[in-house]
Amino acid sequence: MKYIIVAIWAEFLKVRSSKVFYLTVLIFAVIPLMTGLMMYISQNPDIAAKLGIVGTKAKLFSENNWSGYFSLLSQSMASVGLIGFGFVTSWIFGREHSDRTMKDILALPVSRSVIVLAKLFISFAWCMFLALVTYAVGMLLGKLIGIPDWSFSLFIKFSHLFFCASLLTLLLNSPVAFLAGYSRGIIAPLGFVIFTLILANFVGVLGLGPYFPWAIPGLFSVAKESAGMQIVPASYIILLSTFILGYWATLRWWQHADHH
Repeated sequence: MKYIIVAIWAEFLKVRSSKVFYLTVLIFAVIPLMTGLMMYISQNPDIAAKLGIVGTKAKLFSENNWSGYFSLLSQSMASVGLIGFGFVTSWIFGREHSDRTMKDILALPVSRSVIVLAKLFISFAWCMFLALVTYAVGMLLGKLIGIPDWSFSLFIKFSHLFFCASLLTLLLNSPVAFLAGYSRGIIAPLGFVIFTLILANFVGVLGLGPYFPWAIPGLFSVAKESAGMQIVPASYIILLSTFILGYWATLRWWQHADHH
């Protein structure tokens, strides 16, 4: 336990001293700002008319109330979160190669499994903090804009949906962690994340989304009444299996990293 705490603290210090952390916080704060801007334009026909096509698109986004706003936030988090969480994990597991500190890490008298666990823990904590930033800014902005039809029950439902979708997205971090080590950098895992996002949209059109891991968090955050959008029990098993397989592959790679 002592070594795990020390390893987590070491990874935390790396993140805290990096500008990347603050950049990701800024990006995830911008997500609800953009959503709120569209909602505000939709609420004010005069502004929408002056903005022309931008105003027209704003009207097409959703209902002009808290229900529509919550729906936009959830869906934005599902898509942007997949890329953002993937970037965070790629950076945490791939920076040792770009910073040329991999040999120093491997030489430490610490179990490789402890190092992997610490990095994954920091990755999860970082990503959940980013989700919390989006959630907090989104709620504050919604109140400032004065979106109509507030409902406490709707708020509770959205909160549950938002954070559960974020947690489900986090389970997809382990394959990214493996690719970051295997490819010795962050480019390949980022390309993989973007590819899976595109593929998730295509698979969703075919109605196979509930069985494709990278489509499941997005489906979880949308209306369940749509055909092919329902999450089935097997979806959670598939998602959990993806995480376990990715974690196992990451652990195995780190245990034999000296030979690569």
